Amino acid sequence: MDEIFKQQVWEITKLVPKGRVTSYGAIAKAVGYPNHSRHVGKAMGGCPKDVPAHRVISSSGTLSVPEFQVKLKAEGIVVENFRIKNFKKLFWDPLNEL
Repeated sequence: MDEIFKQQVWEITKLVPKGRVTSYGAIAKAVGYPNHSRHVGKAMGGCPKDVPAHRVISSSGTLSVPEFQVKLKAEGIVVENFRIKNFKKLFWDPLNEL
């Protein structure tokens, strides 16, 4: 995977505000690769510790990594059965918010 792509993904992810979530697909669109959400997921798998990977979830509002539930709850996000409650309200779209 291209290092520039990874860096772009990580930089967008760092901008997701605490208490909000975004999706792999939204980040893919923001970096100019709208059909590469799986590549975003792979990039997140090896991200540095300062990248809030727990704020990036599937477009259905479901956690891809169950362990992220603790971090999300610590930010005030309600998670039920590995799904974000009020997902649409909490969704942060980089194309609209930047």
